Amino acid sequence: MTTMKTRSRRGAAPRPVHPAASVVPLYGEIDIFTSHALRERLLRVLWSSSGPLILDLSRVSFRDASGLAVLVGVQRRARALGIALRLSAPCAQTVALLRVTGLDRSFTIHGNGTDEPKTLKLPVQARLGD
Repeated sequence: MTTMKTRSRRGAAPRPVHPAASVVPLYGEIDIFTSHALRERLLRVLWSSSGPLILDLSRVSFRDASGLAVLVGVQRRARALGIALRLSAPCAQTVALLRVTGLDRSFTIHGNGTDEPKTLKLPVQARLGD
């Protein structure tokens, strides 16, 4: 956590300074046709950010492997810059895709973005046919 000292007559007390998060709402489909433009947009936002980068996935209707590749690539660049990448409000299909690919373990996923984000608890996959 970054701190900044403030001056007062009774001494200096550290005060936390939280860099503002950049929230990027995503809409529609994230697929092979849109992934290049999305990557460029996210990298521009990333280079101008100092705080966490939050991708709002609540309005994403479709995503494929190229969309996941964009998320992984942007996350890698964000980590190199010391910036956290978070996914907010993904639909059930996106959560399932992240789980199947194992990416649910490398992304921080938050639930509904209207309140203070709460970490989404991913249920343990039930075994069928037993």
